[in-house]
Amino acid sequence: MSSATSFPEQARTLGALLRAPYRLLSERVYTCLAEKGFKEIRPAHSAVFRHISPSGSRLTTLADEAGLTKQSMAYLVDHLCKHKYLCVAPDPDDGRARLVRLTARGRALIDALLAASTAVERDVAKVMGKEQIESLRQCLTALQTALLGNAKADN
Repeated sequence: MSSATSFPEQARTLGALLRAPYRLLSERVYTCLAEKGFKEIRPAHSAVFRHISPSGSRLTTLADEAGLTKQSMAYLVDHLCKHKYLCVAPDPDDGRARLVRLTARGRALIDALLAASTAVERDVAKVMGKEQIESLRQCLTALQTALLGNAKADN
């Protein structure tokens, strides 16, 4: 192993084994998005798009769900508003609050993002086989369930 390899990678921790493929998948998806005309979109923006509700979300909710500070989320939202993927409007349920909503361009991005992700998954399945991909899905679902169960048991 090279001296640049991190300790978790050297130890082949579960986190490292999950991070590396996710990073590679993400690179392919975001490269595809750039090719489709969404050049200003970066993986950091997934913190917004992964958590935004179809009916809109409050900035504080987005920040909480993404595990970011309100200021960091505001920075991402501002960037995406400038590029017309999002808009901010008054919350009809609370006049003091504001909702972050997808614009038509934002919904087009979500569609492109999901299509790119599906295409990458299809390419990977050609190499790994559909059965292995399904097995991986089942293992990841079981891992999530186990980790959620451990988190509940710890509380």
